[in-house]
Amino acid sequence: MSLLLDTHVFLWWLRADIIDSNVATRISDPSEQVFISAASIWEAKIKQSLGKLKFEGSLIDAAQQTGFDLLSISPAHAECAGSLPGYHRDPFDRMLIAQSICDKLTIITHDFAFKPYDISVIFL
Repeated sequence: MSLLLDTHVFLWWLRADIIDSNVATRISDPSEQVFISAASIWEAKIKQSLGKLKFEGSLIDAAQQTGFDLLSISPAHAECAGSLPGYHRDPFDRMLIAQSICDKLTIITHDFAFKPYDISVIFL
């Protein structure tokens, strides 16, 4: 199974914050392919520029140093995100949902606004 980390889960992982041990085991399992979306990098950089997030260095480098794969935003992802029902208004999360649909990824999140969508989700 391939996993897509929601932005906050990615940031928690980088800061070694507490993540459920079963989920942490899945994320660190070498047989799992773990993705970080370009949308998460974008969202985190915006929060950083607004002073809502303290992070030193490059998030891209940090993702790659953890062994995670970067997931670009494709036209198919954009089209899917724009076609989603409006259960969730956050454009970054809508992109993650679209990427999950298009690329058959399981999202790891604590955001229950993902629940109404027909996607594979692991909730923290």
